[in-house]
Formats: sequence, structure tokens, C-alpha cells
Amino acid sequence: MFNTVRKALCAALFAGMAGSAFAADFVEPPVVEQAPPEPVYEQPADVGGWYIRGDIDYHKSRFRGADYITYGTPAGGTGSFDTGSLKGGFSAGAGVGYQITNHFRADFTGDYWFKSKFNGSTSCGSCFSTEVGHFSALLLMANAYADLGTWHGVTPYVGAGIGGAHVKWDSISDPNTTEFNPGSSNWRFAYALMAGASYCMTDRVKLDVGYRYSHIQGGRMFEFDATSAGPGFDHGFDTHEVRGGLRYQFGKSDCAPPQQAYAPEPEPVYTK
Repeated sequence: MFNTVRKALCAALFAGMAGSAFAADFVEPPVVEQAPPEPVYEQPADVGGWYIRGDIDYHKSRFRGADYITYGTPAGGTGSFDTGSLKGGFSAGAGVGYQITNHFRADFTGDYWFKSKFNGSTSCGSCFSTEVGHFSALLLMANAYADLGTWHGVTPYVGAGIGGAHVKWDSISDPNTTEFNPGSSNWRFAYALMAGASYCMTDRVKLDVGYRYSHIQGGRMFEFDATSAGPGFDHGFDTHEVRGGLRYQFGKSDCAPPQQAYAPEPEPVYTK
């Protein structure tokens, strides 16, 4: 009898172990979640398109000297200014341009230089004259720029421009005497060299800060006056400008953030 009971217990135990193993074959394996893939960004296409700009500046011009003719006076001959300087001044300008590639653009600009005061002096032996006047100009330039790359929204650049300046002199006079020479106005050749950087304020608007050196060729400064001398001719100006302004891009802008490309959800991976 004990043998029978023992056999029955062994059979039950064997059946339980076999059933557990059989059931294990039908248990679904656990799912191992994969780490999400890194986002893939589409590289922006070449930027391009029209833009407009507005600028203001503070400039300081170096007066390169002046000569005058005295054939209308008893002394006769020619003379030169002993001294001459221009006070600093402000300008405002606007322009329209085209972004050709990521690294090259061009624009046409116009800047009006508000009046700067002129102080100078002349002498002729025992005589001495203090000369006072004002100077202003309209500068029209065609410019080309090389954008050197963009880092964290900042794009440094260099550029050059060529064009013309309409220079206007007010009367040149000596406040201590009756000397008065009517000012002259004329167009002159001009060129410029620039360097600076722009910063993306929005996906369309850039803040532009830079430096510009411009040279304006010499020309007629004032007309003849029977009581003094004339006409007079200045030798031109070298101007250093600190500029700031805004650019608005109508076409594709390098300020736009990169677009995230579509990435399908990863398939689950099962372990055995």
C-alpha cells in the first residue's frame, strides 16, 4: 500500500513539474523598450531673396585741406588753408539688397549726413582770417558683402562699396569781418570699406552693427567773393563711421531654426 501511495505522489509531482514547464512555453516574453532615436534635423537650403535695411551712424570726417584762388583781389595768386577741421555728425540711411547665397549679398544704400561744423583759418603775410561754415552730404553707394558664417545667430561680414556723394557747403565766412564766400555743391566720386556683424533678432529681422571707412574725393568748396578771394577747392574727406541698423529679410533667412525631419516610432524588440 505504501508503495502505491509513494508511486501516486511521484506521479503527481512529475505531472506538476511537466505542467509548469509546458505553461512556461506559452508565457509572452517581456518587451525591452529601445531608447528613442536622436532627432534628425533637415539642413536649411541656401538662403536668398530681397531685404530692406535702415541705418543710423555717428561719423567723424578728416578734412584733407583746401586751396583758394585770389585773382579777384589786389594780392592775386593762390593760397591754402592753414588749418581746417570738421566736427562729428550723425547720418540716417536706408537701402534695398539681395541675399544671393549663404555667404554673399549686395545692396544699394543712401545715407544723408547731417550738417557738421567747419572751423579753419587762412593767412597772407600780416593778415589772418578765421573761416567758419557747415558741410553736409548725400552718399549713394552700391555695396557687396561676404558673410563669413553664422554662429549662435551672429554673422560677421566684410564689404566694400563704390558710388558718389553730393557734397553741399554752406557759406564760408569770417565772423570777425565782412568776408563772405557763398558755398558750393557738387557730385563727387566716393568709395567705402566695411566690417561688422549681424545678429538674428527674429527669423526675419537682423540687428546690424559695424564700422565703415569712406573716402569722398575733393571738389569745389566755395565761390568767388569780390571782398575776399575765391573760388576755393577742398581736397576731400576721410570719414570713420560707427553704424547700427536693422535688416528685414523677405526671402529665405539663415535666422530660421532648422526643421525637425519626420522619424517613425521604433519597433518594439522582444527578448527570448
